[in-house]
Amino acid sequence: MSTSDQDQDQQPQDIAEPVAGERRLTPRQARRLRIVLSSVGMAVMAAVLALRIASRSSVLVVGVYGLALILCGAVIELSRNGRTRLGSWLLGIGLLAAVGADWLLIP
Repeated sequence: MSTSDQDQDQQPQDIAEPVAGERRLTPRQARRLRIVLSSVGMAVMAAVLALRIASRSSVLVVGVYGLALILCGAVIELSRNGRTRLGSWLLGIGLLAAVGADWLLIP
């Protein structure tokens, strides 16, 4: 066997090349993106919590935004462990639930 035959044997032939114009995130980039989004979500929820407590002190306010902060922390941990899809779903649904609870439950 010549060296060119060996090189051909070592290179996989069925590697799919990405379609032009289609860019996908690497797993590391996806994890970092989720961590950044969760961190921004935590900062926003902390700011809204501070504003809500300043305007009216309620256990319900602290509960809703406290749970949202805990959720953002859990998503960061899930993203660090490679569970980015689950973290994305939890972050989206959880933050929508927090905003909905604020709008519906808190007078």
